[in-house]
Amino acid sequence: MSATPAPVTSAVPAPQATTSQPKPTTRPAAARCPTTLASELARTAGAAQLITVTAPTPGATSASMILWQRSGGCWSLVAGPWPARVGGTGVSDHHREGDGSTPAGLYGIGPVMYGLAADPGVRYAYHRLACGDWWDEDPASPTYNTFQHVACNATPPFKGKSEALWQATTAYQHFAVVDYNARPVIPGAGSAVFLHDDTGRPTIGCVSVASASLIRLLQWLDPSQSPAIVIGTEAEIRSF
Repeated sequence: MSATPAPVTSAVPAPQATTSQPKPTTRPAAARCPTTLASELARTAGAAQLITVTAPTPGATSASMILWQRSGGCWSLVAGPWPARVGGTGVSDHHREGDGSTPAGLYGIGPVMYGLAADPGVRYAYHRLACGDWWDEDPASPTYNTFQHVACNATPPFKGKSEALWQATTAYQHFAVVDYNARPVIPGAGSAVFLHDDTGRPTIGCVSVASASLIRLLQWLDPSQSPAIVIGTEAEIRSF
């Protein structure tokens, strides 16, 4: 018998390894900050909290107040707009003592809050007003534009139109100090610029809002966030 031939097997080539190319990934575009009044200001002095007080015209005695918070480089609205009042002669970037205007510009908030009423829960030092508490508004005084206490019913050493704070029972239930003409203090450039309770009429150089709004504002302000207030017409505050 002839031998049975061995089966012929054909070599099967090994499969070639394939290298899959990674699909190109598209990174999402960085989110853009929404355009707001706060984001359009020329500067905000490093503040993370901002109060804008915008008057429709330089001579207007009413204004709109908005609270803003900066987070991640973007400004977002916290509260407002609230109706507010400014000086009887409007807002001015040339404010002088006794001219009745509220000074336009960008300012910080003073380190102490005050009021006839009890501390509403603010994050600042709080001084409850008592007889003998004054704000020195005498340009000739060495303590011009500062809080001063003298003995109750005593005549203070400063003159001018200095305010007996404890006697302003409507306006000064609570107030914060706008850090205007503070460092350095320039005699005659203006004094006692406050954020205070609305009295139903224009102020004599301050900014006022309804009591409920004021309390919310004072409770919200945090000195660790370097809050600032900007006052003026909408066109004007963009350039400060």
